Amino acid sequence: MDVIVLGGGLMGTASAYFLTRRGARVTLIERNRIGTGATVASFGNIRRTGRHLSQLPLAHRSLRLWGEAEKMLGRDVEFRATGHIRLIFDEASLADMRTYAQTARPWGLELEELSPREIHTRFPGLGPDAIAASFSPHDGSGNPRLIAPAFAEAARQLGTEIVEEAEVETVRHTGSSFLVTSSKGTFAAECLLNTAGAWGARIAAQFGEQVPLDARGPQMGVTEPLPHRILPVVGIWTRDKNHGAYLRQVERGNIVFGGAAERVLVDLDPGHAAADPMRLQAQLRAVARLLPSIARVAVIRTWSGCEGYVRDMLPVMGRSATTPGLFHAFGFSGHGFQLGPGVGDAMAELIMTDRCETPLDDFRVDRFGRAV
Repeated sequence: MDVIVLGGGLMGTASAYFLTRRGARVTLIERNRIGTGATVASFGNIRRTGRHLSQLPLAHRSLRLWGEAEKMLGRDVEFRATGHIRLIFDEASLADMRTYAQTARPWGLELEELSPREIHTRFPGLGPDAIAASFSPHDGSGNPRLIAPAFAEAARQLGTEIVEEAEVETVRHTGSSFLVTSSKGTFAAECLLNTAGAWGARIAAQFGEQVPLDARGPQMGVTEPLPHRILPVVGIWTRDKNHGAYLRQVERGNIVFGGAAERVLVDLDPGHAAADPMRLQAQLRAVARLLPSIARVAVIRTWSGCEGYVRDMLPVMGRSATTPGLFHAFGFSGHGFQLGPGVGDAMAELIMTDRCETPLDDFRVDRFGRAV
């Protein structure tokens, strides 16, 4: 089977790898360079905590693959299962955490509740005012700058053709195949997999499938290197988006942080987002609630990216409802990094076997109404 994959982020490169491994002849087409879209703008969080319950089977599948990534891809993508802690500062958030932990348990996610004493003993310096926390020991982080190129190179070695800096001009279905005309030539295949990220809704619309998606840019930052003391990824349980900060410390000592800053709308032409320095101080105040010592540290870089946010914050994933041979995997709404390997594996299974062991019904493209 011939498959064209549109989009060279984590979803596209992982899909190309697993498709080729299953015997497909794959061409991956990327408008820029591999991994330069939402993937490289990612925080690198590999978490299952707080996910919509219908995403947990996919998240479990993906976590297994993250654990195998170094052996599978032949390089270290800096996956570290250091755990994921979410700090809690008020009783309402504590109730939210307990409700989520109870409902997630049948879905295979076990969260440990930590007292203030346990937080301070196990993770000194974090959340001195926290009244509790959740801890997921098997989650962690990975390096967004390494993972998509690693999947792309592994796919290339298996036989995937990778075409970069190719502006797509037209995408057509002829009845028996798909024709993609680009600045680098015309490509044909029996199947088309749309992993175009924030641009994915445009591709779907060409086949009569309307997806309510906004392109937005997050605000991220990184500090100067410090002595390495923070092992887990750190987040917060809160209903207040102004306090929704998160951070992690990389092995080189820098602290990467994000959240607590509104994601700004991005024009898809050209699709570049820039961090706003005017919002940095408020963002750092929210991060300092989790780690007070960050207030005395220099921020050396800020950045943004272009992510696709679907109205219900769930991805579009699975078969097209209008066009045989068309498949979608886009719109991961700022929380797709952890899911990436599982998405690629699941889409390869679906395309090559016409079935998928991971339930995808909640992500179907026609859930917003009948296709037009």
